[in-house]
Amino acid sequence: MSRILIIEDEESIAELEKDYLELSNFEVVIENRGDEGLKRALAEKFDMYVLDLMLPGVDGFEICKKIREVKDTPILMVSAKKDDIDKIHGLGLGADDYLTKPFSPSELVARVKAHLARYERLIGSAVSGNQIIEVNGIKIDKTARRVYVNGEEKVLTTKEFDLLTFLASNPNRVFTKEELFSNIWDMDSVGDIATVTVHIKKIREKIEFDTSKPQYVETIWGVGYRFKA
Repeated sequence: MSRILIIEDEESIAELEKDYLELSNFEVVIENRGDEGLKRALAEKFDMYVLDLMLPGVDGFEICKKIREVKDTPILMVSAKKDDIDKIHGLGLGADDYLTKPFSPSELVARVKAHLARYERLIGSAVSGNQIIEVNGIKIDKTARRVYVNGEEKVLTTKEFDLLTFLASNPNRVFTKEELFSNIWDMDSVGDIATVTVHIKKIREKIEFDTSKPQYVETIWGVGYRFKA
């Protein structure tokens, strides 16, 4: 049974989320303060985090940052703040998804299931021998989920790795942002294009020698992105 930590200061919302997730056979733990939630997130094993932004003690951005420093477990941010800058900031810190309040509990459950299913497929897939993509100084070990650039390991979040691997597995093919979102996040991309843009930016910061002249992930203006091989 997958274990989910909800960090949400509005108790009625947290309990509603818990009820719907438990109906879908998830084990759910609630923390109402950011500082206590962060402490528990780092001390115990959870399969996913549902994280509010505005919290007493420590805000959601800081919690996301601290979790990402040590874990690649899926993080779903939820907030009443609708500004794109907050969404971009959260995704830039390593969140996998961002849901704006108010939202239906069924949508929350659907997104949680989608992220967990994809994460479990990627982590739990057993193959004989490591599957490796190697081109122009970059090495992507798909089995060990590790990336090296000119022999130096680069640490990517789960979604950053998935996105880079997908592009590198389809070299020289141009993908629209909608196609990338659909393939990596398994959900409708309407209103969430910023997700792809932010992750591409973070990937470039980690693997490119010069982000203004990327040698791996290229922007095709007006269309999307491609991995150059």
